[in-house]
Amino acid sequence: MARMTKQNKHRKPKGLPSKEQILEFIQTSETPAGKREIAKAFGLKGQEKIALKKRLKDMAEDGLIDGKRTAYHRMGGVPKVTVLKIVTIEDGEPVAEPENWAPDSKEKPPRLLVKESKKMAALKRGDRILARNEETERGWRATPIKKLPARTEGLMGVIEKDGSGNYWLAPVDKRVRDSAPVGDVGEAQEGDLVLAERMGKSPRSKVKVVEVVGDPLAPKAFSLIAIAKHGIPHVFPQGVIEEAQRATELPLSKDHREDLRDVPIVAIDPADARDHDDAIWAEPDGEGGYRAIVAIADVSYYVRPGGQLDREARKRGNSVYFPDRVVPMLPEVLSADVCSLKQDVDRAAMACHLHIDAEGKITKWRFTRAIVRLAKNIAYEDAQAAIDAGDAPEFLQHLWGAWKLLFKAREARDPLDLELPERQVKLNDAGVIEEIAVRERLDAHRVVEDFMIAANVAAAKALEAKTAPVVYRIHETPSREKLLALRDYLAFQGKKLALGQVITPGLFNRMLKDIGDPAEKALIMEAVLRSQMQAYYGPAKEGHFGLALASYAHFTSPIRRYADLLVHRALVDSYKLEQPKPKPQLDLPEATGLSDRDKTALHQITDAISQTERRAMEAERDTIDRYVAAWLSGRVGETFDTRITGVQGFGFFATIDKLGGDGLVPVSTLGREYFRYEEAAQKLIGESTGTEYAVGDRLKLKLAEANALTGALKFEVPDSDGDSIEKRGNRAEPKKRSHQRKGPQKNGPKKGQGAPRQKHPQGQRGRPGNIRHQGRKK
Repeated sequence: MARMTKQNKHRKPKGLPSKEQILEFIQTSETPAGKREIAKAFGLKGQEKIALKKRLKDMAEDGLIDGKRTAYHRMGGVPKVTVLKIVTIEDGEPVAEPENWAPDSKEKPPRLLVKESKKMAALKRGDRILARNEETERGWRATPIKKLPARTEGLMGVIEKDGSGNYWLAPVDKRVRDSAPVGDVGEAQEGDLVLAERMGKSPRSKVKVVEVVGDPLAPKAFSLIAIAKHGIPHVFPQGVIEEAQRATELPLSKDHREDLRDVPIVAIDPADARDHDDAIWAEPDGEGGYRAIVAIADVSYYVRPGGQLDREARKRGNSVYFPDRVVPMLPEVLSADVCSLKQDVDRAAMACHLHIDAEGKITKWRFTRAIVRLAKNIAYEDAQAAIDAGDAPEFLQHLWGAWKLLFKAREARDPLDLELPERQVKLNDAGVIEEIAVRERLDAHRVVEDFMIAANVAAAKALEAKTAPVVYRIHETPSREKLLALRDYLAFQGKKLALGQVITPGLFNRMLKDIGDPAEKALIMEAVLRSQMQAYYGPAKEGHFGLALASYAHFTSPIRRYADLLVHRALVDSYKLEQPKPKPQLDLPEATGLSDRDKTALHQITDAISQTERRAMEAERDTIDRYVAAWLSGRVGETFDTRITGVQGFGFFATIDKLGGDGLVPVSTLGREYFRYEEAAQKLIGESTGTEYAVGDRLKLKLAEANALTGALKFEVPDSDGDSIEKRGNRAEPKKRSHQRKGPQKNGPKKGQGAPRQKHPQGQRGRPGNIRHQGRKK
C-alpha cells in the first residue's frame, strides 16, 4: 500500500483499517508514521480514531509494532507481519527477504522460506507479498496474506544527458513510455546500459544507478539486455562449477548398463546446435512394423538430487537460447561435453526401446540405462538432402520408414496443426546480423519430432504403470470464455463455431482446411491460436489438448529442461535403474532417483519451472524483436507488405511478411477522422469514410521508427497514392483517402521509447506449449 499523498488520497479504503493494512502502511511509508498520519491516510474521524487508538495498542502488545505513539515503527528483526520480496526459488520453494530491511547492525537481511497458498498464484522471483512470519527451529517461515502490486524497481535503460547537464534513464522496455530523471548516476557514463532503482515510492521519483551493464549497441548486447531485464541467472557459482567437474569423473562402465555401442544410433539436430541430448535408431521388425530406440543423455547420472548442481539447475529451470549465446541450465562441461551425445564417443544414455506396429501405434516400451556411441551427428538439412537424393544410408532410410508409420498414427490422432513460421537470426563471427529469415520446415524436423513425442508418451505411460510420480506436460482444452470470444469473432467473419459439441483439435483443423484463401486462413489461424491455453508442467494427469494425447511427459531434453530430469529420476526409481554409489572422494550425492522431498513438493517444483519457462520465452522473444528492429533501423522510410495482428482502441499492430516484428500504427496518425473500436470484431472503423482496419488485413505500411534498444517498431499508413487494404471475403474494400498525420516525435530524454507491447493472449505467439522454438525439439 503506497504512502499517503494528496494525489492518491482518494484511493485509500475508508473505514477502520485492519492490522494488516496498518502494518502495510507503516512498512511502505517514506517517513515514520504516527496515529495522526494513519488516521489521515484512511480518512478516520470521531469514534473511528478512538477505535484506531485501541487497535494500535493491541498491535503493540502483540509485538507487531513498537509502543511509541508519535511514530510507529516495525519491531527489531523480522516483524510478525511485513512486506517481503521473493528473491529466489530454491528446491521449488520461494525464498523471500524483508523489503525494507534496515537493522542497526550491518547484518545481511534474513531469508524466509515462504509457504505458498493454493488459493494464490505461484510466486516467482520479484513478487511482493504481505506475509505473517515466525521463527522456527529450521529458520524463518512466512505465510502469505496477500500478493502486492509490483514496484517499478530493477529498471533498465540507457543513460542520456540533456542540454542542462541533467541525466535521464531512457528505458529499454517498449512498455515503458517515459524516461526517468537520474538522481545518482554512480560510475555510469552517457550512453551506458544500466540497472537502476527508484529512490522513492512515487513512480515519478528519481532513480539511482546500481549496476553498469555496458554498451547497449555492442555486438551480442541484446541478449544481455534480456538477461538483466528478466533476472535470468547466467553466472554459475564456483561451488556448482566444481561439483560439475567432479561429476565428469564418474565412471562409465558397461557392467551396469546396456551396451548399445554397436547400434548405429544417430543424432539429427540443427547445424548450429550447441548441445545434443537425443539420438534415434530404427529397423524393420519383419512384420510390417519397426523396432526403435530413442537414446537420451543420462543427465540424472551426473546431476544428483540435493547437490549444488541440482539446486542451481532447478533455480534456472531451463536453458535460454538467444541468437548470440546460450544461458545453459547446466555448466558447459556437462551440457556441451560430457552429457552431449557425440559421434564416435562413449556416452551415458537413458534408452527408450519402442515397438511400432504397422499402424504406427506404440505397442511396447521399456527403459534402460545404456552406453551409446553415435554413428553420426547430422544436420537436418544434410539428412533431408540425402533422403531427397535417394542415396541415403540404410540407417536414415529405416528412420524415415518408421516415421511414415508414426505419421500415419499422428494423422489418425489429428493433433492441432497450426502453420506458424519461426524467425531465425543469423549472425557472423563478430555478432553482426547477416540475415533474418523464416526457418525452413523439413520432413527431417518432423521425423525427429514424432520420435520424441513417442518417447515422451512412453515415459508417461511407463510411470503411470508403476503408479509413480509424473511431471506431466499439460495443455488444457480451451476455456469456455476463450471459446465464446472465438465464436463471436468467427461470426463476424461469416463462420460458425457450435459450442454444444466436443471441442477437439480436429475441429480447428477442419475449419482451417476448408479455407482456400491464404490471407483468410492466416486470419483464422491467429484467432484459433488466441483461443488456446498456456501449456505448463504439473503432477496431475490433465492431458495435452494440442497433441491430442491423454498422457504426455517431457523426457527427451534433460540437458536443457529440469522437467525432463525429474522424469528421468522417476524412471530410475520405478524401474530400479540406480547405479553404484560414487567414490567418497568425489563428494557427490549417492542416489540418482527422485528424493523424498521432490516427491512431496512436486506441485511447487512444477509451478516454479513453469514460471522459468515463461521467463525464457519472453526473454528470447524480446531479444529477437531487438534484432529485428536493429536489422530494420537502416530502412526507416521504406514501405513493407504487412499483416495486421492486433487491434486496440489506440491503434493497430502489424507485422512484416516473412520477417516479423510487431509494430504499432497509432490511431492518431490516421488523420482527423474518428475511428470507432469494435472489440468483438477486432477492428477500427472510420466514422466518416467507413475505412476499416481489422486483424488479418494485409496492407502496405511505411516504417516510421525502429528502436533497437526496445525492439519497438512504428508504422504509418502511406498517403492516398499508396496501396489500400486488400479486399477480403464479403467485406467492402475500404475507400482511399488522404491521411493527415502528425509527424514522428523527436527523440529526447523525456520522450517515450516506443509503442506499448501488444497484449497477446496467453502471453505467447507460438504453438501452445509444444512449438519448435529456435530449432529445438519437443
